[in-house]
Amino acid sequence: MKLSTFLSLGLSTIALAAPTPTTEEKRGVLAKRASVTDTPSAGFATQNGGTTGGKGGSTTTVSTFAQFTAAVADDTARIVMVSGPISSTGNVKIGSNKSIIGKSSAAKLTGFTLTVKSKKNVIIRNLSIAKVVGGDAIAVQLAQNVWIDHCDLSSDMDHDKDYYDGLLDLTHAADFITVSNTYFHDHWKCSLVGHSDSNADEDTGHLRVTYHNNYWKNINSRGPSIRFGTGHIFNNYYENVADGINTRDGAQVLVQNNVFVNSKKPLYSTDDGYAVASGNDFGGASNEALAGTLNTAPYTVPTLLAASAVKDAVVGSAGATLSF
Repeated sequence: MKLSTFLSLGLSTIALAAPTPTTEEKRGVLAKRASVTDTPSAGFATQNGGTTGGKGGSTTTVSTFAQFTAAVADDTARIVMVSGPISSTGNVKIGSNKSIIGKSSAAKLTGFTLTVKSKKNVIIRNLSIAKVVGGDAIAVQLAQNVWIDHCDLSSDMDHDKDYYDGLLDLTHAADFITVSNTYFHDHWKCSLVGHSDSNADEDTGHLRVTYHNNYWKNINSRGPSIRFGTGHIFNNYYENVADGINTRDGAQVLVQNNVFVNSKKPLYSTDDGYAVASGNDFGGASNEALAGTLNTAPYTVPTLLAASAVKDAVVGSAGATLSF
């Protein structure tokens, strides 16, 4: 056998024997690419001047509730690294120009709400937030340019449906929001956009939100529920979500290339909400939404994944998976 033929066969054998990357290896690639100064690559948070968080400011690392609340309170540009678990109660108000980032998988917040109210330019990444009683896990109100990325938001379904509030509620004319690569799970009423049917005067023309590449699992409803606003929801994976995307009260929603497994109502309207849907896999259920007019997003959209590729891209990558 010629040496060239031997080498060719050898290389082919090696190539065929190469192991498939594990989930942890895939996460490692993500970790190497992640930076504390990342900005959103897609969605409404790229609009209105963009969202940079604390980029250009100082970096501080916190490990206690007192340190955390002090570091996020003012409007000075700052990157706040959370280095370990923090448990408390109540409501922590986040100032403008902040990047709040979990340093590793140890960054778990339990029992208290993060609120961005009447502020702008905030990034929340790589945090696990669980079992907040008396408020949402994350609440965004009257705020602009917020990016929520690679978070893990949960409670449990062992209590009454009203025991916990929302995991992520965007209300009171919140605007230019992107929610990406986040794991929502084990919760009754998950994510609300627009808090009330009677708030049209404040909300109309605002509540521009994007949800992409998120993993929703064991959710009863609100995946999300959106009133009055404009939503773009693409490349999400829904598993055991009873009521998925609810468009209501005049909302216009573009729903693209999402996958639903074991969903009763993956996409539906309430009180004249509207949707344009394409490329989705509703898992045998039906699109029950009224036909809308939002046919394209008002920003550059990355190449949409085919529905058949969404699970592999999202499950195992969404959530608090990065290290800095």
